[in-house]
Amino acid sequence: MNNAIMGMLAETCLHPGSGQTAGAIDLPVAREKTTNFPVIPGSGLKGALRDFAEQFSADADSLFGQPDSAGIIAVTDARLLLLPVRSLNTHFMWVTCPYLIERYRRDCELAAISTPLSELLSVELKEGQAAAENRSHTHLYLEELSFEIIPTDLTALADALFPLIKHDPVRNRLKNSLVVISDDEFSYFASHCLAINARNKLEKETKTSENLWYEETVPPDTLFYALLITRPGEQQNQAIKTVTELFEKRPYLQVGGNETVGQGWCAISFISGGGEVK
Repeated sequence: MNNAIMGMLAETCLHPGSGQTAGAIDLPVAREKTTNFPVIPGSGLKGALRDFAEQFSADADSLFGQPDSAGIIAVTDARLLLLPVRSLNTHFMWVTCPYLIERYRRDCELAAISTPLSELLSVELKEGQAAAENRSHTHLYLEELSFEIIPTDLTALADALFPLIKHDPVRNRLKNSLVVISDDEFSYFASHCLAINARNKLEKETKTSENLWYEETVPPDTLFYALLITRPGEQQNQAIKTVTELFEKRPYLQVGGNETVGQGWCAISFISGGGEVK
């Protein structure tokens, strides 16, 4: 078990911040430069994993390194895979696109982890079309956009994503809530449909507004994943096992900002070269 993929299902809003900007949103989330998709930077994620390991007296220095030396485990950025989007047909749908599916399959190959996702969707999606399981209605409404449903068997895709999700009830409803749309239309939702929340700081004595700001958050039920890749050495086989065993005690990790207001909690699940690690 030299490498692993860590599934991260958001249980609360996430704010993997990118720092203050001069735009309309004072505190936006971190985004990939080329795709503009939300991302959890690997540096912050590794820090959260290190803090988690220290809570259980694990050898965090050996696993994740020190300021002047590298650890056994390299941690990548946590990449977006499923984005929950409001729907008029139901409460929400999990939306993804062919590019994210392709990228996840390539990341599995990088980590030398087998996946049932042996091929991409055979359906070529045009603008305004959505691949979904067969439904009684012909159109799906996501936010303010209407999509023609292309009945598609998404069993292979759902099976590939199951191990990234910790909770069985969530897995059970994934297949019927899964939608694949074109890359361009997914980019619209990922770029413009995250929540923008107003935050306010009150002056202690007068209770008047001292500072009002707007911050962007990633919604609960968003699915990210990150690669944990071990560096060559005598301890590489044990390192991933040590980390996965820590999460057997408490399978939750808090990442990003706004920890004191309950943001950042993710349910953690692992896939290793030997298959799913509960």
